[in-house]
Amino acid sequence: MRASASALAAAPLAPLFTAAMADAAGTLRSGGADIPVYRGEFWTAKQRQATPIHEVSYRACFKPQLPAYFISRLTAPGDTVYDPFSGRGTTAIEAALHGRRIVANDVNPLSAIFTRPRLTPPALDTVAARLAEIDLGTAAIAAPDLSMFFHARTMREIGALRAYLQRRHAANDGDAADRWIRMVATNRLTGHSKGFFSVYTLPPNQAASAQNQLRINSTRGQAPEYRDTRALILKKSRQLQGRLDERARQNLRAAAADALFMTGPAASTPQIPAASVQLTVTSPPFLDVVQYAQDNWLRCWFNDLDAEAIAAGITMSRTVEEWDQRMAPVFAELYRVTKPGGWVAFEVGEVRKGKIRLEEHVVPLGTAAGFACEAILINEQRFTKTANIWGVGNNEAGTNSNRIVMFRKF
Repeated sequence: MRASASALAAAPLAPLFTAAMADAAGTLRSGGADIPVYRGEFWTAKQRQATPIHEVSYRACFKPQLPAYFISRLTAPGDTVYDPFSGRGTTAIEAALHGRRIVANDVNPLSAIFTRPRLTPPALDTVAARLAEIDLGTAAIAAPDLSMFFHARTMREIGALRAYLQRRHAANDGDAADRWIRMVATNRLTGHSKGFFSVYTLPPNQAASAQNQLRINSTRGQAPEYRDTRALILKKSRQLQGRLDERARQNLRAAAADALFMTGPAASTPQIPAASVQLTVTSPPFLDVVQYAQDNWLRCWFNDLDAEAIAAGITMSRTVEEWDQRMAPVFAELYRVTKPGGWVAFEVGEVRKGKIRLEEHVVPLGTAAGFACEAILINEQRFTKTANIWGVGNNEAGTNSNRIVMFRKF
């Protein structure tokens, strides 16, 4: 039996919103039921209020305030929080900071490379000492022509660091310091400031092709300058750990003790026990909007991963019908792993310039799996930096807005 819509505001742990925080924006008719839609600014619009440990760039990631909003209201310490499309690990890291147990899955192995090291951040002195031990004077392996991105000396350091990390990984000698250095170096490969290894290029959550970078260099009249990779890794490490107090570090370490990281399809997660997850907060791939192989080719090279093979396993549907077919078994699996009384916050967006609103497709998929759809929350933020970067208005084309479909298992 489907629960009443009022159950959302009467959640047993805390209300998701108050009348002062949201406006009723109508209903969505689906399967003979009217799903309430609420619109408002549910979490802060200030970009830098989150703990800096989150500031690892990744394409199509949401801000940590999103999972924090639901984690703080729908879970208790010790509950398990899950993200089947983990990306850079925002949900997992935020859940860990809140003292929750975590499960994370992503078909892209870069996800675990970005997430796992931040659960056990090594002391900065340890990172500095380890970097000093690594011989970055010569490149130990052949590399593709990346001269359009990196100064020759920088490229030698990147190649030597890559070879060192590969040797440590192959010998199972890698430790928390090595994993941290790999994560930070992967994050610093290319970007738009002198805080990255590269010359100016596209935003740091994606890599330009070699041909496009040559065009950027020509247009800007630029050439790669030397970047001190050791210094930049340490600088980013200090920034990531800048506001980590001892309690936060304890919570991260506690979550690391039994954290479950999986690399595979979200529709098949036998490693997760049935009825074990209190809350899922996730955002799936939106049709073919993001080109994962193109965006991550350089990061994959650095980590000795096959970008094309990884992209082939990612849900890149060209039509809504194909997307629905791929998501249906995901919802069936989410229903299996969710506790009775547990929640799923499924974030979707406007695609094809707002012509497609995926929440209209998500609601029947979730209810067909057995969930009750309690509401749709539309969060609209006033912050406009992202919108300005891409040359679109605030809250247009999916910028600074989130559409979250709330499901509950009864």
